[in-house]
Amino acid sequence: MSLNSVPSSERVHIGFFGCRNAGKSSVVNAVTGQDLAVVSEVKGTTTDPVSKAMELLPLGPVVIIDTPGFDDDGEIGELRVMRTKRILNKTDIAVLVSDASRGINDVDRQLMRIFEEKNIPYLVVMNKSDLLEDQPKTEEKYLFVSALKGKNIHELKERLGGLVPEEKKIPLVGDLLKSGDTAVLVCPIDESAPKGRLILPQQQTIRDILDAGALAYVTKETELKAALESLKAPPAIVITDSQALAAIRETVPDDVPLTTFSIIMARYKGFLETAVAGIAAAKDLRDGDTVLMAEGCTHHRQCNDIGTVKIPRLLQAYCGCKLQFETCSGTEFPEELSRYAMVIHCGACMNSDRDVQYRMKCALDSGVPFTNYGITLAQVTGTLERTLRCFPDIHKLIV
Repeated sequence: MSLNSVPSSERVHIGFFGCRNAGKSSVVNAVTGQDLAVVSEVKGTTTDPVSKAMELLPLGPVVIIDTPGFDDDGEIGELRVMRTKRILNKTDIAVLVSDASRGINDVDRQLMRIFEEKNIPYLVVMNKSDLLEDQPKTEEKYLFVSALKGKNIHELKERLGGLVPEEKKIPLVGDLLKSGDTAVLVCPIDESAPKGRLILPQQQTIRDILDAGALAYVTKETELKAALESLKAPPAIVITDSQALAAIRETVPDDVPLTTFSIIMARYKGFLETAVAGIAAAKDLRDGDTVLMAEGCTHHRQCNDIGTVKIPRLLQAYCGCKLQFETCSGTEFPEELSRYAMVIHCGACMNSDRDVQYRMKCALDSGVPFTNYGITLAQVTGTLERTLRCFPDIHKLIV
């Protein structure tokens, strides 16, 4: 991923939902101006969610998601509906596509109830309106269109633009810096580092530092001591990969703020306070407890993988007991979590804000502590207090 591309997690996710043969895919293609989805008269042509990241005026960077029919039946159909429900958890704006020649049905009403329960802004698009003799007037949440004729497609895009959520106001680190400050970023290059590039949180942090008018000084942990000595004045902050935290904490002077990419990402995604409260439960873990290790993306696991090897080993040593670990990744995330003693999530850089908040709420509703990789590593290495000093409101929760 290039430094100037917008990551999927930062784009507005627009999901198109409805029954089979309502014309969802035709509406998607008309809105995007591309043959994004396969169109056919055959019922149930779309069998899996189809996503496309793109620029869409007047909305800007978006992810368009075409979904299978919500009325799909049979054993395979139920699996398709389940996948569609998962898409709802990361949808910022929902478009319900209904066949205008048939009118709103019970499945459409069920979808509208789900949108409202999940607080997802939505628009009901009555497609195939060219088949109607009398053209109904447009209402607040209803818009009559014809994907075939291109009718009201421009109006549809304008209406969607009005539903875009307000831009996030929490920066990664920009509020901790002033113009001219230096921020030192510690980015280990080991077997888990992607070839030829930095990982997404590191890229985003560099951009946020530049937007603040500050200076980004990037180094590996092995060169950190030399990097600090080369500066004329101490840096305003040092931000490190969580896995290197234990190795570098003695190198960074105690009066220099020190935190991790994972911690600032948790704040950015809106669950830092919950994650800090959640890690307190680690001391209460008992033999046989099951911990869910959740990741927002899928990747090739290395022999010393952080989620399946490093954290399980360190956490068991910390709590002094034998634990069971289960994993989930990508769009998979169990709704029922009560059988877990704790959920430890990755940094969530690939999850949309809505998706992370949904996962956190699932855990809290089940009475299960929810935290993340970085905070767990800070806790088990005895550095959590140090890494939270940058955030006084959160720091006071543990001192």
